[in-house]
Amino acid sequence: MTDLRAGRAVPEPLPVYLTADSADTLINVRVIPRAGQTGLAGERAGALLVRLAAPPVDNAANDVLLRFLADVLRAPRSTLGLVQGNRSRSKRVRVRQMAPGVAAARLAAAQGITLL
Repeated sequence: MTDLRAGRAVPEPLPVYLTADSADTLINVRVIPRAGQTGLAGERAGALLVRLAAPPVDNAANDVLLRFLADVLRAPRSTLGLVQGNRSRSKRVRVRQMAPGVAAARLAAAQGITLL
């Protein structure tokens, strides 16, 4: 976005579910396990809503979540890790070495949203 008065670029505001942590990005996620198919479902209560086609048994849902987010973010699976919420529907995922603006753009593109 460009500030028309000053003629400079103004950074886009980040979605509320993304925060910067040094060179990493933290994503607040709310999962819905046992869904018909895995996919992004928007935002709910300050978290990225993700439907998972896996049951919450033996870490299956967490594994599917991290693989899915790695695909959406076009990042190696090894750069994603679960920071919080191992046994909860509310989770916090760390994406190492990815700027929040890049993550926001890739998540928006996966949801069919155009950032201005």
